[in-house]
Amino acid sequence: MKTLIAIPCLDMVHVEFMRSLLGMKPVGECRYSLTASSLVYDARNTLARQAIEEHYDRILWLDSDMDFKPDLLEKLAADLDEGHKIVSGLYFKRKAPVLPVCYSEVGVFKDDKGNATPAALCYEEYPRDELFQCKGFGFGAVLHDVDILKDVVEQFGLPFSPLLGFGEDLSFCMRLSKMGVNLYCDSRIKLGHVGYGTITEDIYLAQKAKPLVERAE
Repeated sequence: MKTLIAIPCLDMVHVEFMRSLLGMKPVGECRYSLTASSLVYDARNTLARQAIEEHYDRILWLDSDMDFKPDLLEKLAADLDEGHKIVSGLYFKRKAPVLPVCYSEVGVFKDDKGNATPAALCYEEYPRDELFQCKGFGFGAVLHDVDILKDVVEQFGLPFSPLLGFGEDLSFCMRLSKMGVNLYCDSRIKLGHVGYGTITEDIYLAQKAKPLVERAE
């Protein structure tokens, strides 16, 4: 089994991500490929082409702001070995409201006036600690067979080019749904989503009374 670890990014990666990546256990033959672009969908399309042209069996998409356990690939691979074509781990949005980056509905819906509106509905209550079918997810940590990638390219051209009103990840999910491919999220596989907090005086005052412990890194 030959897997491409595909990492699109802008101009940097987070240290938490690098620690996770260096500690991740490989499954079969793995190769890492990082593509930098100010357009994420362009980076994803480039990596998708590499996976196809270099004859990989599977592709693991990892965003450079993910924090995960060493057995991430092992667990996702086990789900695919059971016959599922594409599976995402579970992670959450970095900004309020904090909701899973996993969607129960994705598509273009009409309002009361008949106006078409693109929408993606996050799960507020999702199946806990199990594999469940969904309509879409972000590509922070997604494993799938390269065969379905080939099918998307054959039918739609560039796989991650955004559809009207949607980002590249959900656009890819919508293309798969049109092809009849079932998408799954495994809520047993939990990841952290690295972000930046805003440091204020309130935070300073709340911590001021706590003893300052210095430690060597």
